[in-house]
Amino acid sequence: MLQTLRIRNFALIAELEVTFQRGLNVLTGETGTGKSILLDAIDALLGGKLSARQLRSGTEQGCIEAIFTITPPVREWLSILEIDAEGDELICTREFSLRGETFRSRSRVNGVLVNRQQLQELRQHLVRLTAQGQAVQLASAAQQRDWLDRYGGEALIAQRQRVAAAYRAWQARQREWQDFAAQEQQRLQRLDLLRLQLQELLPAALNDPEELTQLQQDYQRLSHVQELQAQSQRAYHLLYEGEPSVVTLLAQAQGALQAIADWDAELQPIGELLEGAIAHTTEAARQLRSYADRLDADPATLEALGQRIHQLQRLCRKYGPDLASVIAYRDRSQAELAALSQESTSQESLEAEVTQLRQALEAASAQLRQLRQQAAEQLQQDLLVHLKPLGLPQARFAVQLTPTEVTSAGADEITFLWSANPGQPLQPLGEIASGGEMSRFLLALETCLTTQQTPKTLIFDEIDAGVSGRVAAAIAESLCRLGQTHQVLCVTHQSLIAAAADHHYLVHKDIDSTTSTTTIAVHYLTDEARIQALADLAGGDRSTVALSFASGLLAQQHRPSSTTLDSEEVTMKT
Repeated sequence: MLQTLRIRNFALIAELEVTFQRGLNVLTGETGTGKSILLDAIDALLGGKLSARQLRSGTEQGCIEAIFTITPPVREWLSILEIDAEGDELICTREFSLRGETFRSRSRVNGVLVNRQQLQELRQHLVRLTAQGQAVQLASAAQQRDWLDRYGGEALIAQRQRVAAAYRAWQARQREWQDFAAQEQQRLQRLDLLRLQLQELLPAALNDPEELTQLQQDYQRLSHVQELQAQSQRAYHLLYEGEPSVVTLLAQAQGALQAIADWDAELQPIGELLEGAIAHTTEAARQLRSYADRLDADPATLEALGQRIHQLQRLCRKYGPDLASVIAYRDRSQAELAALSQESTSQESLEAEVTQLRQALEAASAQLRQLRQQAAEQLQQDLLVHLKPLGLPQARFAVQLTPTEVTSAGADEITFLWSANPGQPLQPLGEIASGGEMSRFLLALETCLTTQQTPKTLIFDEIDAGVSGRVAAAIAESLCRLGQTHQVLCVTHQSLIAAAADHHYLVHKDIDSTTSTTTIAVHYLTDEARIQALADLAGGDRSTVALSFASGLLAQQHRPSSTTLDSEEVTMKT
């Protein structure tokens, strides 16, 4: 329920605060006094369009604020957004400003910033606004489906929620299946590549990271074997077999020193050095001979070494800068191949799960369609009952269910078919209904939905335009019935409807000629003031006859004049 509305610097409004009550609240006043401004402000507050043109002339910033009673759906919405809900009041605020050519606005709920989409979600739980020019917008296929589902009651809503859950499960598994199919293709491609690379790496029998270095040294040695043999044999000959050899010359030198060693003790160490040199030279000659004997000049061995070196160098160019890197890559590839080969989930099993979930979704959607068909048949009858007294006795109405691709809301497209006059075929409501017909249709629909909705604020703007007194009385009765379970705000020019209200607000405009200031006042009417306002609506004067007629209208409603509030005035200066 809308408790309080505060407006500052919006359109013609400088400052305004209005307190609304439970039941049916009507706003009356001459055309152009500003009644629609209040409805425009509520619309803007709850996510409607707001532009710089709506900022009061001569000001740079404004604000719209409303206090609502928190209902269970609203409390759940607040919980989802993690917004604190202290007590039973919800405070919505929209601030707007103009700096240069830049117009900005921001919205808060209980002090927390929210975006327009979130506000529009909240709006569904707070207010339904049926204003001039907006009725046709409410005739969308999605909106009509929501109306039908709400009319179907808790069982239908619960089934729709089950369909939504089944749809989410199917969509999630289908995405997983599609992702797996793409990943499976990549996995198989990777497996083929790894197998192909390992077919090259494994036969190479790579074990020693230094193998290539050693092989290159062996190849260098064997490719110069003849020169190595010749030079090593020549060295051996000079050291041991030459005439004279190095060993012979050293032995002669040693003998010469021994002949004179007894004469001088300093020669003894030198002789020992020569003795060691003879031994080392003899060992060097022996090893040179052995080395020359071991040298193998076999071309086959040299070719085999060259091929192995070429193989290892090619692997290094493909898989790593050196042999150690190639060995590491081979080991990683073997591990990855084993892991990819052991994946257990198959594309076939996922596809079977997707099919099973799709079948469950279609079954749930079929059950939802049955419930919708039952609700549609009942709504068709119920709505016509409420339409006849609203000046549409010849109206025909039908709900058409057309199968569509399944969505989270089921597999049905809902179309409301309408004919207001005899001989006119049923056609989509949004295409042929006039604004007046749409308003009365929505009033009848809201009456049908009364028992299926959480209480909220229903706003009607001149729903009685162009109707007769009999129809106005029927509209008043419907509004009163809605006011028993919902808060209803209605802008009206009909005295019959105003007399049926629980609370009556009079909007009028005054102009101060000395200050050129327009003042719009909102009066809460009680007792005699209300009778006078009804007389103005009925006949435009306050004669004895008009006042008596107005008093009789109030008496016919079987309710005393409201005394909830004292008569008060709230002014708006521009």
